[in-house]
Amino acid sequence: MEKTDHDTMKMEIAEELGLLEKVNTGGWKSLTAKESGRIGGILARRKKKRSEQNV
Repeated sequence: MEKTDHDTMKMEIAEELGLLEKVNTGGWKSLTAKESGRIGGILARRKKKRSEQNV
């Protein structure tokens, strides 16, 4: 399975938040709802910013 830009960004954000080791060890399901939400929120903001820059 090929990594998408979305997957790459998710991994980068997890690393920035200090959660990459947890994801690598237990998978995405090992994150709490709060941790997942934080990653999702940052991801959404970055995608929105990127799309606005491409207009």
